Amino acid sequence: MTASLVSPNTVLANALTAAEDVLAPRIRTAPPERITFVVGTQINGVPHLGTSLVQSLTFATAGRVRDRFGIPVEVAFGALDNAPHEVIVDPVSGHRYQRAYAQALGEDVLAATVDELYRPLFDALSERLAIPYAIEMYSRQQADEHFRRTWLRAHRRVDAARWWLDPAHGTPHVRVPCPAADCGWAEKYAERTCVLLGDDHAEVHAVCLHHGPYEVVIAPASGGYLDLATLYRNLVKELAAGTDPGRLSVMVKGGDWVFGSTLVDNALTAIGLTTGQLPTRLFCPQVVTDTGAKLSKSLIRDGKASLPDGSAPWMLDTRMWPGSLTEYADRLLDMAAVLLSDPRHFFRSYSAGELGRLMSAPTRSVTTP
Repeated sequence: MTASLVSPNTVLANALTAAEDVLAPRIRTAPPERITFVVGTQINGVPHLGTSLVQSLTFATAGRVRDRFGIPVEVAFGALDNAPHEVIVDPVSGHRYQRAYAQALGEDVLAATVDELYRPLFDALSERLAIPYAIEMYSRQQADEHFRRTWLRAHRRVDAARWWLDPAHGTPHVRVPCPAADCGWAEKYAERTCVLLGDDHAEVHAVCLHHGPYEVVIAPASGGYLDLATLYRNLVKELAAGTDPGRLSVMVKGGDWVFGSTLVDNALTAIGLTTGQLPTRLFCPQVVTDTGAKLSKSLIRDGKASLPDGSAPWMLDTRMWPGSLTEYADRLLDMAAVLLSDPRHFFRSYSAGELGRLMSAPTRSVTTP
């Protein structure tokens, strides 16, 4: 049986012929030598359907752009190992402290986790579409000299952007974990963290849960682990990615990022970027529950939400897919081809049950007036 996919028209879909048309203005006005599709995820658990959907659409869109514009493409996967692994409250100050996955487990363990949980699907997608990819841990990214120099320049202008990066308090969080051996704790909201900028470095003063006040120097080629709040991290990442004149970096994100990216763009404008210098982004369909909320494995795991009707356990843990990895990759790419066949299918959300239906049978696109 063939599953039919019918989607309503929208303002954006009505302006496009194909989903990748949203990238055409940047590609046509200043044709790049190559295009990197950047996609990332927090590696704080097993991959779920939403993660696989965005990753497969990243490869599929890259292939369509390569074939259409004749420009070499690649995929860059950012593994965010700065997600909180443990969070506790200091009984003295009342401040929340966190220990990120990078500090709790170490780079070797996390690299092995990425190799086990993510690389096999990337290998399958890469092989089928002949698109190269690279994986970078956030631990490596934040230690990169270019990334750190970008942060040092941005932090000099942070006062101009602080209300965009933290609308509630106006204090973009900079966390540098305690460097004491076997520690790695940092104030989650950086209440007692102070950043003093030098000519080519920053002195970070903070207070540890266990060791009291400490100082860490962040220099371009050395220093502690630089952990930034989500919006601030994206600002620095996108600034750093936009400095290569021959490369167009396309930031691929889930649909839940639409609202947050507006704040990042305003922050980038506040520190001096022009409209034409703002990042190029592609927002993928979001997986939602019957209520319209984003499918959240953490809420389901914690008993605050139930598995939606029509869904299956493998949607929260893709290792439970009832078939081979090759079949899983093929189903994802076949579904991606349908979603990309019409902008109406791409720029919308899908219930978990609907995506399960589309993954279970061949799908055809039905366009309505």
